[in-house]
Amino acid sequence: MFGLEDAGILAAYLLCIVSCLIGVAYGIINWNKGAEPLNAADIEWAHGQKEADEEI
Repeated sequence: MFGLEDAGILAAYLLCIVSCLIGVAYGIINWNKGAEPLNAADIEWAHGQKEADEEI
């Protein structure tokens, strides 16, 4: 029935379903959290990257 002759096949099916449910739960929990606040080092890096991109 459903190709479940071996315990490994059953385990693979169950792990796929469980991993899908974990992904959905993670998405629901983090749905509207937004981005982390930027610190001074991130802003400085972004300006340096923008200047490097403009030189190219």
